[in-house]
Amino acid sequence: MKSTTLGVAVIGLGSFGRKRVRSIVANAQSSLQIVADAVPSVAENAGAEFGCDHTANWEQAVIRSDVDVVVVSTATRFLAEITSAAIEAGKHVLCEKPFGRTAGEVLPAVESAERKRLCLKAGYNHRYHPALRQAQDLFQQGIVGRLHFMRCIYGHGGRTNYEKEWRTQLHLAGGGQLLDQGVHTLDLFRWIAGEFAEVKAYTTASFWPISPLEDNVFALLQAESGCIASLHASWTNWKNTFVFELSGENGYLKVSGLGGHYGVERLCYGRRNALGTLPDEKWFDFPAPDQSLEWEWQDFISCVREGRSPQSDGRSAWKTLQLAEAIYEAASAQGAVVHAAGRIDSAGAPERNRLQPEVEYAGEKIR
Repeated sequence: MKSTTLGVAVIGLGSFGRKRVRSIVANAQSSLQIVADAVPSVAENAGAEFGCDHTANWEQAVIRSDVDVVVVSTATRFLAEITSAAIEAGKHVLCEKPFGRTAGEVLPAVESAERKRLCLKAGYNHRYHPALRQAQDLFQQGIVGRLHFMRCIYGHGGRTNYEKEWRTQLHLAGGGQLLDQGVHTLDLFRWIAGEFAEVKAYTTASFWPISPLEDNVFALLQAESGCIASLHASWTNWKNTFVFELSGENGYLKVSGLGGHYGVERLCYGRRNALGTLPDEKWFDFPAPDQSLEWEWQDFISCVREGRSPQSDGRSAWKTLQLAEAIYEAASAQGAVVHAAGRIDSAGAPERNRLQPEVEYAGEKIR
């Protein structure tokens, strides 16, 4: 990799795409060359604000010779298409989670990146929250011993007109709260416990009129190791909530909060004492502003420069989508146990397709 700064294109300038832009321009090893958004005025304003070129046509951005890395931050429907085009153009790609609407949709990009030896990463920035990183480090050190179970509660209550946003439209999002926030938890579960063998789940549309999408998902997952994991992801929480727990034979780890509206990020470490009574506990607070995107970006560009595979790479993110599809299948089977492995054939075709036929949105194809 050349020693000069990496040229970057950002496709999609919603609230999260703009957060990505700020992480890029704050890093001395990356240089923002161009931004793209389907709304020309949004692209133009961002270009003026950040001092770079702009376009309403993402195809023009991904083929530029001064672009080494493409960040894809669009509605889920377009993530796989743009990622594949960028990889075919020889670019490294950071694509926002969930990476695509189905596992079959993203597999061609995964295989192409592997053939071309390009870095492909899904944006699972929760791995870079300090409390979660420290929890994973402590687990790997064997602090809690053999893992018994994991559980996570994650969600918020939405906002006015939430049912009209793109993330609640089946053809644009592919799924509801599971593919929005729940996949972060699935990625964390796999990061810690490895692959899962069986799934049992339920989904509901409890409040928002978004059926067949879900505003709540309840899932039980059994890892190949025997560990049980439970997930409740919700768009109907009264308060923003994030709680992530690991429990083992010697102790436990509990992360609460993610900063901002989710409260101060905190890690609790509890360990069985010599008397076998109430555990000894230690608390660690991380009150600084959330820098997970900045740390994720630094890690990614280091991988690009050094030729290393990034965390939550394309293959891993594909497996996370497979696990999400197993949850959807279990929910549609009214809580029946579903085997999570071996769900995609060699051509990448999903065993079942939850998506309706492709339709146009607002009268035109979104780019």
